[in-house]
Amino acid sequence: MTVSSSIRIGIDGFNLAMARGTGVATYARTLSHCLKQMGHPVDVLYGMNITRHMSPALREVMFFDKLGQDTIQRKTKFFSARWWQNRCSDLLGEEAVSIPISGRVEARGLISRLPAYDRLFNVPFLFERASKRYRTFKRFTAIRIPDPPKIMHWTYPLPIYLEGAINIYTMHDLVPLRLPYTTLDDKGYYSRLIADLCKKADAICTVSEASRNDIIDFHPEAAAKIYNTYQSVHPNKKVLNLSQQNVSKEISGAFGLEVESYFLFFGSFEPKKNIGRIIEGFLEANTQRKLVLVGAMAWKSEQEVRFLERGIQLNRIVKIDYLPETLLGALIRGARAVLFPSLSEGFGLPVLEAMALGTATLTSREGALMEVAGDNAVLVDPYDISQITAGIETLDRDDELCSKLANEGPIRAAHFDMPHYANRLSLMYEEILKNTPNKCL
Repeated sequence: MTVSSSIRIGIDGFNLAMARGTGVATYARTLSHCLKQMGHPVDVLYGMNITRHMSPALREVMFFDKLGQDTIQRKTKFFSARWWQNRCSDLLGEEAVSIPISGRVEARGLISRLPAYDRLFNVPFLFERASKRYRTFKRFTAIRIPDPPKIMHWTYPLPIYLEGAINIYTMHDLVPLRLPYTTLDDKGYYSRLIADLCKKADAICTVSEASRNDIIDFHPEAAAKIYNTYQSVHPNKKVLNLSQQNVSKEISGAFGLEVESYFLFFGSFEPKKNIGRIIEGFLEANTQRKLVLVGAMAWKSEQEVRFLERGIQLNRIVKIDYLPETLLGALIRGARAVLFPSLSEGFGLPVLEAMALGTATLTSREGALMEVAGDNAVLVDPYDISQITAGIETLDRDDELCSKLANEGPIRAAHFDMPHYANRLSLMYEEILKNTPNKCL
């Protein structure tokens, strides 16, 4: 079987339902849109607090009510009906319930949070319960869906499998194993899960050659079933179509900033993003431009906080917690350059987004980031603050270089556009369908 004809493909909603989207949520949404453009029906499996005992109409209402809310499962009393139900699920697996979308709920306000889909399904607290089950019993959770998709493409390493489908798992990176001091993951749990997936998965998808090589370094036995499809972006047409005058109006009205009066970092504030060195390198740079930081605070060191507070006090740094997609896009387009010298990335989506929007970029001379940027960025050693400072000063004063990087960015980004992404996905699925029988883990 090939994917030149239409086959049903499922993805999970693990990150799609989070209150604030992550890079993995963007990956899942983009994947869903690409699959639809390829002509494949798409199923999406969520883990919200929605049960089969609710009427179809209430399930639809609850889906949009819970979308974007963090789910917290209350402890179940021993020997209660729910407790017995969970124990049965431990042995027999979980039955997904459909979420029918009739159009009765006004959903236009949430359109940017929705994936492309044909059918929606839900298992209550699926991802939390599967994690606990795996931690306790070392077992994957089995899921059943009526008329299951031919392929279930999990967008994250999860201890779950879909019965009656080919199960593919995306491993974006192995940062918790390669740079264990930069994450708060339970390393024992994570290492065991990755090892089990490398053994049991029908195939593993990853998003760069650097990540593929990292997985092979840890699990060479899985090399034959690891596929790199890279990533893509599903461009926001409103942002792309903004005139430079309207970009100026947007950022001036919202932030009091002028076009090219600032450098920009956007992403989560965590150690692997190298925030401390970005701030220190910027504060040492000879520039009158500001540094705008957009992202939610995650795990951070006291040194990073100290540098951030100092920069804010000096009126050289602007900190913004979270922005909607359109406003962030305008901020990217109006920046002198995007700064993204991360210590490690599975792919490096901010670099691709900046190039696609015609903004110059400074990034790391490291693995996946070099793959994405090519020679269309100022490349630095992310551990060397003096190189970060020098790179910022180069972008600050060299108008010709910034113009060149801005103009050539969309050309480089086109290597990762949706048609190229669709082709890479198609080749992966065809190879997997050819080599993998229908089986369960």
